[in-house]
Amino acid sequence: MGLFSFIKDAGAKIFGIGTTTEEDTAEAVAEELKLEKAAAEKLKETIVDLQLQVENLDIFIDDDIAIIKGLAYDQTTKEKVVLVVGNSKGIAIVDDQMEVEQTEPEAQFHTVISGDTLGKIAKEFYNDAMKYPVIFEANKPMLSDPDKIYPGQLLRIPVLG
Repeated sequence: MGLFSFIKDAGAKIFGIGTTTEEDTAEAVAEELKLEKAAAEKLKETIVDLQLQVENLDIFIDDDIAIIKGLAYDQTTKEKVVLVVGNSKGIAIVDDQMEVEQTEPEAQFHTVISGDTLGKIAKEFYNDAMKYPVIFEANKPMLSDPDKIYPGQLLRIPVLG
């Protein structure tokens, strides 16, 4: 799928990393690497907790870029993993290098803006606001409530059919 851009300060706060305002001393760099490793481990735990099936999952974080590798069960799983990682505070770019076991059509993506609702997004993509549950289901378990979306969040918009 490639590179995905996210608004790094708009996501769910999963870990406490970001650019440092201190001078780049060896100690600060070592601390940053430690935080990035911890953040990657936390994201892997989150993906396992969400029961997203990815074999040999590996996440590497460098500053605000996350690289994801592994074998996803299907395209939906792959896209959800990208969203879990990218919709995390501190991540601006996700470099998706995962492979897929079972192919299916790729979803479209939509970045939520102020005033968006799932109904409004469904109207835009499907010409039917009442299809908002399709978008909600496609973004579970990252979304727990159809009314709880936030500006800057990236959502999957699956192909109907």
